[in-house]
Amino acid sequence: MCGIAGFFNWNHPDQVLGLRRMTQPLVHRGPDAAGFFEENQVGLGHRRLSILDLNPRSHQPFHSACGRYVMVYNGEVYNFAELAQKHRLVLQTGSDTEVILALFAKIGADFVHELNGMFALAIYDRQLQSLFLCRDRIGVKPLFYFWDGTRFAFASEMKALYALPNLTRNIAPESIHHFLHLGYIPAPYTIYQQIYKLPPGHIVVVNGQGLQPPKPYWQAAKFLPVDEKGYLTDEKTAFTQLHELLKSAVAYRLIADVPVGVLLSGGIDSSLVAALAVAQSNHPIRTFSIGFEDQAHNEAFFAEQVAQKLGTQHETHWLNTHTAQEWVLSLTQIYDEPFADSSAIPSLLVSQVASQQLKVVLGGDGGDELFWGYGSYAWAMRLAQPWIKFARKPLSALLATRQTPSFQKAARLLRYDNRPYCIPSHIFSQEQFLFSQAELSEIGTPNSFKPQPFAPILPAQLSNPAARQAFFDLLYYLPDDLLVKIDRASMHFGLEVRTPLLDFRVVQFALQMASWLKINASGETKHLLKQVLFQYLPAALFKRPKQGFSIPLVDWLRGDLRFLLEDFLRPEVLKRHGWVDAQKVASMKKSYLEGNSFWYNRLWALAMLHKFLEEIHS
Repeated sequence: MCGIAGFFNWNHPDQVLGLRRMTQPLVHRGPDAAGFFEENQVGLGHRRLSILDLNPRSHQPFHSACGRYVMVYNGEVYNFAELAQKHRLVLQTGSDTEVILALFAKIGADFVHELNGMFALAIYDRQLQSLFLCRDRIGVKPLFYFWDGTRFAFASEMKALYALPNLTRNIAPESIHHFLHLGYIPAPYTIYQQIYKLPPGHIVVVNGQGLQPPKPYWQAAKFLPVDEKGYLTDEKTAFTQLHELLKSAVAYRLIADVPVGVLLSGGIDSSLVAALAVAQSNHPIRTFSIGFEDQAHNEAFFAEQVAQKLGTQHETHWLNTHTAQEWVLSLTQIYDEPFADSSAIPSLLVSQVASQQLKVVLGGDGGDELFWGYGSYAWAMRLAQPWIKFARKPLSALLATRQTPSFQKAARLLRYDNRPYCIPSHIFSQEQFLFSQAELSEIGTPNSFKPQPFAPILPAQLSNPAARQAFFDLLYYLPDDLLVKIDRASMHFGLEVRTPLLDFRVVQFALQMASWLKINASGETKHLLKQVLFQYLPAALFKRPKQGFSIPLVDWLRGDLRFLLEDFLRPEVLKRHGWVDAQKVASMKKSYLEGNSFWYNRLWALAMLHKFLEEIHS
């Protein structure tokens, strides 16, 4: 795991100095080694975290045997040994890096279809003077790029781009709108104009003729059956195939020349990953979890029970408001743009703790999106009911008379835009207690942004409302929030997190499973995934409501984190930046501080936005 950066057609007076300045902010991603390549107006920089083939011979930038290609690469390709054998590659190292570049040299851009792993990479063709970049199918590893029509630059994190001379950073109004609606900024957008996220499963090429538009090499929609008859419905067959795929996915991610552990929350997904790791590892597995004093948010006890059953070497660390306050102050520097997922705070703490023991851990991301574990999927089904559609306006008005957060949320969920493409983001935003499109129209200042519905393109064959909502999460929430959260948190401490449930084979298989294998007739979520888990752990351990990896933000924002509201939502701060109406925010804040908890996450998002804006203009 590493940090990469580089540029194309950038007339820098001292290119090596420019590369050093770009990679310096990425030292946390790769503290073990640094390397640089420069030729003409092209530069490639690398920071290495050594996981496979620890020998310096595997340092990057890595040159192909023929000398034509040079690569910098962030990630892990788990099937590199099979690929080397299949293609009869002659190798000098034991690293996946050499296999990737040799495969590209042998078969060209199609090599990416054969990679199983998480990766972001850049390959420079010295003969054609062309730069090829790609990102893994699901978007586990990040890749940002700057393009102004002439100059191109890329990096694992945006902060590396800021070191380049004459790079403009103007705020993108549509990104502020998307952030307040979703709590994150979806690809290809970033908070800045001319800086973009390369979407998952995409490649991009830049050469003397300019930048070719990013193109997908993998699309989840292509693995959906064309109609209901194509879905896998036999539970016994599906169970066997899923179990084998999951075992293979975990076995791949145990491949390392250093010890491997597991981040264990005590929920379904991380417990399954831990169980499969213990069953297949030849070494003791270390597990790590975070606990909270607030029992409504605390799963540490359940994680400890799971660890005891599995026999792992387990550590629980406790998060209090003092520690949270320290991390809150660093969030915008770590994430480089506004980021409203407050579970970034416990993610940072568990990453810090694990990194003191290990360089590699496994995580459980992906289970909820693939096997339907979120409450938003039930809401998608409810809102699709004919009687709800008929009665939703009076029902919303009735629910709005009740002041509890759950009733207020339900009232707003019913106030959706009738256009089908608007519904998934609406459900998501209201489940997260964020701003609806209508609220953004009301709270925005006349000269700030013109709210435009976030309109994802979802496959037409997804007639099941829950399936559409889950697909929305797979395309946006997972890569642009959850995977961003854990990548920045873990790599801040030089820790690599591998995600077995997001092995592309598991993803493709899950997309072909019938809906009742995910939510069965009795309403049990993640049904088939649980059946696999129960082969290793007692079902009784998981007979409890889903909690999620969240902090008690409702209370903390009125206590030790209240300074965020006082410092960053002051009228003069809001007016200085001019994006939202100061009076309306003041009213929202007053209501929350007087006891109306409904507003907590909207206020948190606004505070994170204005903390970011204050810092970049300081």
